[in-house]
Amino acid sequence: MRSPLPRRLGLTAVLAFLLAVFSLAPSASADPAPTTLTFATDSATTTPGGTVKLSMTLTNNKTYDVWFVYQTIDPTWLTTQRPDLKYSFTGCSLATAAGSTPCSGTGPNNLGANYGATIPPGQSRTVTLTLQVAADSGCNGNIGFYSYYYAEFSDSSNTNGGPVYTPETRVLCA
Repeated sequence: MRSPLPRRLGLTAVLAFLLAVFSLAPSASADPAPTTLTFATDSATTTPGGTVKLSMTLTNNKTYDVWFVYQTIDPTWLTTQRPDLKYSFTGCSLATAAGSTPCSGTGPNNLGANYGATIPPGQSRTVTLTLQVAADSGCNGNIGFYSYYYAEFSDSSNTNGGPVYTPETRVLCA
């Protein structure tokens, strides 16, 4: 008759191995992205001739300074399919401790310089674009944008992200 001892030892060895593997496995930690880009608008709707403030906040989640940012902002495909929607960016400001200052430029490209100087670890910069809807713009359409960005840090590393989508603004007829 065979002894049940080898079977018990085999089962015990397998259980011991599994416990060792799972108890010593490193736990997954959710490191935040090196930078995050978020958008907000001051209104979800506007009318022809109206304006909407589109705020973009870049947050440095890394332990090194952000030295350089390049960002694009372009209309979504659905926005481009409505030729009756007429709009443009007419203003740009950077929020600072001393108040708002004008950006280095407006428009849908190269917004990175608008974030100002170095962004220290754990801090954010907010840029606000003014979206002007033309007085003769079509109605009942949504205006939305998407963005890609690239950031370089003082430790010579870099990160990129996108597409990041803005909230859509609905153009209503009064």
